[in-house]
Amino acid sequence: MGERLQTVRSFSRVLFVLVALCLGAAPLISTSLQSFVTDLDGKPVDPFRAARGKVVVLIFVRTDCPVSNRYAPTIQQLSAHDPDKAVFFLVYPSKKETSETIRKHEREFGYTLAALRDPQHILVKQSQAQITPEAAVFDANRRLVYHGRIDNLYEDFGHARKSATTHELADAIEAAIMGKTLSGKATPAVGCYISDLE
Repeated sequence: MGERLQTVRSFSRVLFVLVALCLGAAPLISTSLQSFVTDLDGKPVDPFRAARGKVVVLIFVRTDCPVSNRYAPTIQQLSAHDPDKAVFFLVYPSKKETSETIRKHEREFGYTLAALRDPQHILVKQSQAQITPEAAVFDANRRLVYHGRIDNLYEDFGHARKSATTHELADAIEAAIMGKTLSGKATPAVGCYISDLE
């Protein structure tokens, strides 16, 4: 009986230690998952926490995509429209694009937005993004309320209008700021497939 009690106590101690280790490891696991979305200095970033309750707009771009590069002025204009209510982030999903490559890209196209690297496609999956350039709009409650094209400038890859006649992203941002939901499905973007980066 004494030996059995001793065995039970020893087992309980081991079990307690294992549970403590698992609980202690939880923050490490969480941190390691978050660390795959980083700023250009390699620091983990949570864009939703950084936005502090504002609407979050993620714009997925690639340095080598001519369509997303042509949208640089439009993206800059949209991001400057209502900065007190909507926060923009450029998201680079390519594993091959280094921080230095991205910085060079930002300088060339005049970007002043915060840039994030998403090589593990954490934000890509949350946003259901498939193309660059593609936009995702999250409301103040972190709900995805829009994902799709910025506007209809491009009818197809290599075929652009003189100017856009619809402005889906601007409409989605305005709706999210007002707490409204857009009717209808997201319109697919035209550009470079993110799946090509796999």
